[in-house]
Amino acid sequence: MILGRMTAIALLCALAAPVAAQTGTLEKIRKAGAINMGYVEGSPPFSFLDENRQPQGYSVDLCREIANGIRTQLGLAKLETRWVALTLQDRLEAVRSGRVDIECSTTTWTLSRQAEVDFSLITFVDGGSILMRADDGLGRLSDFGGKRIAVITGTTTEKVLKSAIERRSIKAEVVNVRTRDAGLQLLEQRKVDGFASDRIVLIGLVLATPSSQGIYRLLDEDFSVEPYALALPRGDHDYRLAVNRVLARLYRTGDIETIYRRWLGKLGTPSLLLSAAYFIQGLPE
Repeated sequence: MILGRMTAIALLCALAAPVAAQTGTLEKIRKAGAINMGYVEGSPPFSFLDENRQPQGYSVDLCREIANGIRTQLGLAKLETRWVALTLQDRLEAVRSGRVDIECSTTTWTLSRQAEVDFSLITFVDGGSILMRADDGLGRLSDFGGKRIAVITGTTTEKVLKSAIERRSIKAEVVNVRTRDAGLQLLEQRKVDGFASDRIVLIGLVLATPSSQGIYRLLDEDFSVEPYALALPRGDHDYRLAVNRVLARLYRTGDIETIYRRWLGKLGTPSLLLSAAYFIQGLPE
C-alpha cells in the first residue's frame, strides 16, 4: 500500500515537472526563439533611441549581454531580440503582464515594487537631485521654499521628493509631468524653478542638449539613493538566476568597465559606491 502511494506520488511529480518547465520564462524564450526586451525612450545615457531609431544606452547594452548569455545557456544557435517601447508609467506592468521578459532602463529597486516584479543584481547606483538654472542662486533643497519643482509622476523620485520636502518642512510646490523632456521644457520656460530626477539622468539630458550646457546646475546634495536593477517576472527563480549569471560574470571579469566607459566615461570613473556594488556582486559560479 505504501509502495503504491509512493509510486503514485513519483508519477505525479514526473508529470508535473514538464508543466512547470513549460510555464517558465526560459522555456517561453526557447520555444519562441526570441526574447522581448523593454526600453524607455528619453533616458540617456541608459535607455534611448539613436538616429536610426535603435535602442541604445548602458542598460540596453547590459540587456544585449543578457540576451547573448541566455542564448548560450539555452544552447540555441541564435536568439532574436525584440525591442518593445515602454514608458516610465507602464514599464513594470509590461513585465508583470508578460509583455516583456526584462525591462532595460532606469528602474529603482524598491521593496514596494518587489511585490509586483523581481529584480536582477543592482546595475547602477544613483541619487535623486534637482536641475535648476545656474543664475537662480539655488543650491540646496532647503532653498526651494516657495518654489516649484517638476517631477515625473509615478516614479520613486516623486515619492522621495515629496517625503523629503515634507520631512524638512519645505513649502515647495510639486508639479507633475509625464516625461523628462516635459520637465526640462518647463524649466527652460521658467514655469518651474527645478526639475527633479536621478542625477545621472539629469546630466545626460544636459549633455544631449549642447545649448543647455552652462545654463543649468545640480543641487549640492542628493535627497535619495537610487539603486537601479533590471525588472524581471516575479517568482521565476531559474530565469532570474540566468540573468544574474550574466551580470555577475560582467562584474567579476571587469567587462562591465567597457560598457561603463562607452556610456558614462565622460562623467568620470565609477563612484566608490558603484565600484563596491560591482565588486561585491561579482559572484563566483
